[in-house]
Amino acid sequence: MNIRALRIPILVLLVLAAGLASAQQWKPLGPDGGDVRSFAYDPRDPNRVFLGTSAGRLYLSTDGGMTWSRYAHLGNSSDMVLDNIVIDPTNSRIIYVAAWSVESSTSGDLFRSLNGGRSWDVVPDLHGKSIRALALAPSNPRVLVAGALDGVFRSRDGGDSWQRISPENHAEIKNVESVAIDPGNPDIIYAGTWHLPWKTEDGGKTWHNIKNGVIEDSDVFSIIIDPVNPSVVFASACSGIYKSETGGDQFHKIQGIPFSARRTRVLQMDSIDHKIVYAGTTEGLWKTVDAGATWKRMTANNIIVNDVLVDPGNSSRVLLATDRGGVLASNDGGASFAPSNSGFAHRQVTSVVADRSDSSVLYAGLINDKEFGGVFVSRDAGLAWRQISEGLEGRDVFVLRQTDGGSLIAGTNRGIFKLVPGNNRWQPISTLDVVRSKTVKGAGGRMTMTSRVMEQFGGRVSGLELGSEKWYAATSSGILSSTDHGRSWHEDGPAVARDLIGISAFDQTVVAAGRRAIFLSSDGGATWKVPALSNSISIVNSVGLDHEGGIWIGAREGLFRTTNEGQSWDYIGTLPLADIVAIDYDSEDHRLLATGAASTSIYESSDSGRTWHRRDSGWLLRDLHPVHGRVFAATAFDGVVVEPNPQEGLRQVSSGGNK
Repeated sequence: MNIRALRIPILVLLVLAAGLASAQQWKPLGPDGGDVRSFAYDPRDPNRVFLGTSAGRLYLSTDGGMTWSRYAHLGNSSDMVLDNIVIDPTNSRIIYVAAWSVESSTSGDLFRSLNGGRSWDVVPDLHGKSIRALALAPSNPRVLVAGALDGVFRSRDGGDSWQRISPENHAEIKNVESVAIDPGNPDIIYAGTWHLPWKTEDGGKTWHNIKNGVIEDSDVFSIIIDPVNPSVVFASACSGIYKSETGGDQFHKIQGIPFSARRTRVLQMDSIDHKIVYAGTTEGLWKTVDAGATWKRMTANNIIVNDVLVDPGNSSRVLLATDRGGVLASNDGGASFAPSNSGFAHRQVTSVVADRSDSSVLYAGLINDKEFGGVFVSRDAGLAWRQISEGLEGRDVFVLRQTDGGSLIAGTNRGIFKLVPGNNRWQPISTLDVVRSKTVKGAGGRMTMTSRVMEQFGGRVSGLELGSEKWYAATSSGILSSTDHGRSWHEDGPAVARDLIGISAFDQTVVAAGRRAIFLSSDGGATWKVPALSNSISIVNSVGLDHEGGIWIGAREGLFRTTNEGQSWDYIGTLPLADIVAIDYDSEDHRLLATGAASTSIYESSDSGRTWHRRDSGWLLRDLHPVHGRVFAATAFDGVVVEPNPQEGLRQVSSGGNK
């Protein structure tokens, strides 16, 4: 394979005026909401509430959870789940956050701040441990206990040093998901594992199983102790909720919560009335006001609750950390809840589109939020958003496009949908007009019969191109095309085109991409070919076309271009970026935009990749959408962001490279 490297001298120009730092901040737009993992309130000021996410992000509210702001990012990546936040009750400037990695069972950390969160350090003794539980002793704030996948650890000096207090390589005391410390005796510690609960009464010298009354093989997610009567212990598990009045010697399973809602992720006791206990389950929030004798569900059953916070000064104020739905707040002790996500967005936006007729109208497509996701619209440039997902039925939206007439077209994990202006419900437009053949046995022998069949396509759609005469869709089953604006679709492209990740079209040129191949038509889909890729390309992430005949591939190894339909490829060594996940050609400003999986920067080139300008966004970006010189971007975890001004904070970079 012939490959040429662009050799251009190294050039670094800083076009950065002093004093513009604040103006260079990209603005988060939402949509608000998403996944919340944990809460903690400041013991000195309960209106200060910390929120942890599954991507290493801490948020802070200073008004009791009504509004939120980004506070800190913990760790060097975005795979840290912040499930436990603990604040020293005697000095609220000391904050501990336990984390575990979704990427590796052997990764995690304990982060500690001694100055109220302005700076953070990793506690060395627990570095690399997947920490699933953390508790501070009520009787001694210098004592902390952490539960990790490899056992139980304790600190007696405020987290400076840690010692293992469970037997090393113990067959049972591992995969520790919950811990609790007796309110009066810090040597009495409970540990809930992925199997059953355990207890020590001598600071870890000896441990004994406290499984009496607990269904065998129960994952113990949460343990709470009555602060006045520590013999009363509640434990939640995948098999339900258990209560002990003997310090764990004997449990009995609590009745009143249906079997389907038995998976209880968190228990929280009212700090004033200890007979009130909240249970956050995978089917909503449940509440008891009589110490577990009876229970009532307080939310819809589609709410998955990860954490519950009860205001210590006002027990009527309750916050829920939920999957997909963000923060839910109640001011009446859980009788009613409303979203309280202003300023908080932990959403995976895959596509952002500005309306053709009014660029202040934005549309965002989301994945992994089921009925809480789909598509959102903002009619004030991102200040407020409204969900418009009726008819999508919880589908993931991988790509959004708008027709010349203003209709929205969504490519989902299960088919293609259309939303007509003025209509509130998406309609499927996934009818596939195909020719099927079958062999039948007749009087003269076997013969093949063909027939046209109308089927409903239900595969994944990763890319859409909507031309005035022909539409294209890149799908899990190959390339589809429509000549009647989506009323029917036909199989198009080579038969080997499967599991496609994107498609781009300009004039008569159409290029679709899979992870290891591209498929090219130069005559509007009449014929197709499969050009050979550069040997330097291992994985294709994205594909794009410019308006000068260039085909661009964003790959794990960097950016590549062909100007001769794949006969040869240029490696764009002037772009100091790898693992490129998004390419977009801005036809209005005649520039190419690119960003990488691990980069927070956008690079732009107006001279076919010879030189590049860099703008740092501060966010991991996944989709780029230029609108009148300004870039709106979909982030990996934080919704939609927008740059303040395309002329501020530019850095022209060009670094030579060969491959």
